[in-house]
Amino acid sequence: MNQKQEFELIEESPKKSSSLKWWLLGVISAILLGVAFFVPLPYYIEMPGGAYDIRQVLKVDNKEDEEKGSYHFVAISQMHATFAGLVYAWLTPFTDISTAQESLGDYTEDEYLRLNQFYMETSQNEAIYQAFKLADKPVDLKYFGVYVLDVAKDSTFKGILGLADTVTGVNGKTFESSKDLIDYVAKQKIGDKVTVQYLSDDKEKEASGKIIKLDNGKNGIGIGLVDHTEVETKIPVTFSTGNVGGPSAGLMFTLDILDQINDEDLRKGRQISGTGTIEQDGSVGDIGGADKKVVSAAKDGVDIFFVPNNPIPEELLKQEPDAKTNYQEAKEAAKKIKTKMKIIPVKNVQDAINYLKKTS
Repeated sequence: MNQKQEFELIEESPKKSSSLKWWLLGVISAILLGVAFFVPLPYYIEMPGGAYDIRQVLKVDNKEDEEKGSYHFVAISQMHATFAGLVYAWLTPFTDISTAQESLGDYTEDEYLRLNQFYMETSQNEAIYQAFKLADKPVDLKYFGVYVLDVAKDSTFKGILGLADTVTGVNGKTFESSKDLIDYVAKQKIGDKVTVQYLSDDKEKEASGKIIKLDNGKNGIGIGLVDHTEVETKIPVTFSTGNVGGPSAGLMFTLDILDQINDEDLRKGRQISGTGTIEQDGSVGDIGGADKKVVSAAKDGVDIFFVPNNPIPEELLKQEPDAKTNYQEAKEAAKKIKTKMKIIPVKNVQDAINYLKKTS
């Protein structure tokens, strides 16, 4: 190699080195972006989801509901957090970050989805039952027991009862609702022996344990539960909610079904939404994320939003003196986003019906 060739090679080396640095920087940046946007972290993000016209998921008597106005149920969006998602959540109002334990408890994601499907199933059955009762039409609600959703760590039934088992009786007694079962167990004394009858994989089984003191101060066996029911009507009612789970659409399902099987039009052309569970006695139960649901409904142009307004239990107030009712949470959220949507407090389904009847 002559001197001229050697000089040319020396001159080219810095350019190649610079190109290599930029190439490596690009690769590293791409990897970091991929990590930030796609690698899941042990956190979950909850934010306002959407408000959905119930006619999209509900059909009564196999007919299309073509009346003016609509009822909406609202949902909260929950997603596995990434680093980019956490940054977004920190910067966005009405968006919460929680640990996997806080969001899922001891469940896997699949178990958590299954649990919420149980809640949805019960909610739909209770809504049909309430609507037909209010319309004075034939309806039969069959109670099979309670689905086991969780077993407390200090329960003597831990490792015996599992997710989706159905408790059919206690001490040989059967009940008409989960409330009756809970009330019966609560009357037993701490340490008393109790025998539970249950179904597991369609097999009848029995197990014995003891009454313990629950976190809420009452006596019990230490299981989380929801009614396992089935409803029968002469007018068919079908749902197609897909992967949407949870019990909080119960009130709105009830109102929508009632409007379709009754002669009176409660909607009167209005966009109506809300949240709250529905119980066998017609009471509307509390839910989580009332603030986020208000935001979801307001974005969808809703006129009226029903929300539970139940007193806060004394035990909870002792632990959380600043605890708020669902109605208080909803009112605060509505004020922050400056919506003209009317926030209406209810304690039972009749409260909502009365409001719709007297307003237009």
